[in-house]
Amino acid sequence: MLDRLEHALRARPEQPAVLSATRSGGTRVRATRGEIAALADDFAAALHARGLRAGDTVGVAVRPGPRALAVLLALWRLGLRGAVLDPGAGAEVLRARLRLARPALVLADAPAQAVAGWARPLARRAALELPELASLGPVATVGPRLPGCAPALERGAPRAGVPAGDGGYDENADAVIVFTSGTTSRPRAVVHTRAGLAAGMETVSALFAAGGDRGEPVLGGTFFVLVPSLAHGAPVALPARSPATLARQLDRLRPRDTYLTPPQLRDALGAGARFGGRVWTGSAPASAELLGRVREAGAEQAWGVYALTELFPAAAVESREKAAFEGAGDLVGAPLPGVRTAVDADGQLLLAGPAARHRYLGEAPDPWVATGDRAALDGAGRIVLGGRCKDMVLRRAENIYPGLYEPGLHVPGVELGVLVGVPAGDGDERLVAVVQPRPGVPEPALRAALSEPLRRMGTAQPDALLFARIPLSGRSRKPDRAAVSALAARLVTAAGTGP
Repeated sequence: MLDRLEHALRARPEQPAVLSATRSGGTRVRATRGEIAALADDFAAALHARGLRAGDTVGVAVRPGPRALAVLLALWRLGLRGAVLDPGAGAEVLRARLRLARPALVLADAPAQAVAGWARPLARRAALELPELASLGPVATVGPRLPGCAPALERGAPRAGVPAGDGGYDENADAVIVFTSGTTSRPRAVVHTRAGLAAGMETVSALFAAGGDRGEPVLGGTFFVLVPSLAHGAPVALPARSPATLARQLDRLRPRDTYLTPPQLRDALGAGARFGGRVWTGSAPASAELLGRVREAGAEQAWGVYALTELFPAAAVESREKAAFEGAGDLVGAPLPGVRTAVDADGQLLLAGPAARHRYLGEAPDPWVATGDRAALDGAGRIVLGGRCKDMVLRRAENIYPGLYEPGLHVPGVELGVLVGVPAGDGDERLVAVVQPRPGVPEPALRAALSEPLRRMGTAQPDALLFARIPLSGRSRKPDRAAVSALAARLVTAAGTGP
């Protein structure tokens, strides 16, 4: 896929590749296809001139966009291993894991260097943190430099000797290291090979290929959106950060395909956004109610994609199919082609396939990915999640897995809903439902609407129902269950119903 992208960029160099939005939602061209190809050539020549060779590790702390894509293409061409330094993973995670693969060079843009330096106190408030980049290896600036930045990566280095195409590298060689979120119990560095990365891109491409003119614009910001879309000839618009601007951008751009996280979707819907074509979401749980709201806002289809850092993507489900599911748990769809499934003795979902990670850095290879999700396969072979294994609540000697019952909380008017345990003494817990109403929805109406769904939970019926804004964490802004549990404990105690 990356090799095809290289050729596709050069075939139509004058056409727009990456777009962004003005404040009014209008479109401006961030980079043409030819500009990205030329930038990748420059980066590859500069890295080669510095003496970097196949197998070396390069840390990458560059915001998604044309430069980051050009860096990825340059690393791919030279057979280098990219370590993605995501500020959402946490400084200690990155520092500890990179002791096993010290970068020969760190490529960072000015904002990343600010997060790692003078802006660290401000960045921490937004749950963003990078270690001092110079402690990881030599640093070079990609893009405009600001005062205090490292020297710029050289431009105009000689092209002689720089490999062309894929260089004939071993497909089992490492391609990228991605760090799991620092909010997990055991954050690790996930290693994907060149073959695994290519397989993931091909799966995404096949999933998104049906329908639409390939020249129509696509809205999304991840590499798994940029690479397949650009390879097929579609320009990609980066989503505006402001929900109001994003709503205007959607109205002006009218993309055939839109890729946003569940928090972005909720924010956009809150700003009155209208959708069209197909909308895809992943990286955090997407309820049937949220996908239904997206369709009510004009989308022809609304898809939830089940994916992990270790295997992207694994399954997908359209809103109508998800809404029609009446069983316990969260239906995430049939495994995508090539994805194999198993359930271990503890009920944990295991996944394998060509796109699965090769190993965790510093650990032996393992073909099966332990997802940490409890799951079952229904009669049609679809994956039904029952919640995170570590989220189990123990109440009166009964093991309760919140994920089996949380879909029932998402009635109309609910923005988010989770079930958490609150210590009740002697090792027991109380089960508390914490619900975040949509703006303008009165709590009494929601309490009435939730009465029947709560009753249907049977022995898992919560001890208390609380209304509050649910704390989020990590780069995908998932509900922070530890913080929600602490919040629930405070609210229950304040209400005088605590243990």
